[in-house]
Amino acid sequence: MKYSGILQVARIYYPILAAVGIIVNLVGIVILNRGNCGLSKCITCYLLAMSTADLLLVILNVILNRINNLYFPVTFLSITPVCASRVVLCLAALDCSVWFTVAFTFDRFVAICCQKLRAKYCNKRTAFAVIVTVSVVCCLRSITWYFVLIPAFVIDNVPWFCIITSDYYTSLFWKVNEWVDIIIIPLLPITLILVFNALTIRHIITANRIRCRLQLHGNGKNNTDPEVVNRRKSIILLFALSANFVLFWMTHVIRSLIWQEVNYNYEDKTLNDPTFVFQEIGFMLRLLNSCTNTCIYALTQTKFREELINGVKYPFTQIVKLCK
Repeated sequence: MKYSGILQVARIYYPILAAVGIIVNLVGIVILNRGNCGLSKCITCYLLAMSTADLLLVILNVILNRINNLYFPVTFLSITPVCASRVVLCLAALDCSVWFTVAFTFDRFVAICCQKLRAKYCNKRTAFAVIVTVSVVCCLRSITWYFVLIPAFVIDNVPWFCIITSDYYTSLFWKVNEWVDIIIIPLLPITLILVFNALTIRHIITANRIRCRLQLHGNGKNNTDPEVVNRRKSIILLFALSANFVLFWMTHVIRSLIWQEVNYNYEDKTLNDPTFVFQEIGFMLRLLNSCTNTCIYALTQTKFREELINGVKYPFTQIVKLCK
């Protein structure tokens, strides 16, 4: 089969993404689970949930969906009920990954800007409850897509593949459902992340100015304030994760607002259409977001980086000990 240019890129891109995504997310989960990164239990819960959702996203969406469709187009996974189930699971994992990021952003907003609510909300118990609630809601919401998909064709009474039913493009119910989906993923999450971060930045700038003025009045010197330094370090992770999410999702946001999702097969003439190419680029960037969080942890968190280096050194130190 002759592939279009974007699918030739995809055949190389997705296997690399899968290998990198599984490794980095597993590494992140192991290191965070050890609890030696100097992060609170509340933050660790959210980061573990985000890494787990990203790992599931790589397995379900990249391997079982993208790579399977490109390299093994006709398998057991192509039978319509299995195919539709794959779509539901992929969407559930994607929703969880997105809303865990929003939940983490809101948690940090409360921790920094809402001192009275901080003790009640920013704890491990609340974080766990939020994570479970988000997971259940995302799974229930994704089930609706199972009823949008129909067999592409039937051979010997066996339905194969799944395509979006034509009613989806004409029914008022599904039109409304589509716009609700666009709002829930990704417009509302991006808006909430930007709003919470803007409020957090304003609060931090105001608090830092007050602390600097008090310090100057207290000793007449503009010494480095450890509290300001710690606060600055603690929000670097938040802003890095949020900016990473917004940037990688922006192409998909533009596509969602302008065009409906292209319903295609790999022999369709629309594969060279700019709309389809733009859509595929949006999918690539969106899925790349699931592989970058661990890199951000390593770049922004000193203790996480130390744990990672120690983990890399461990096999070699053990070999050296055995040789001695």
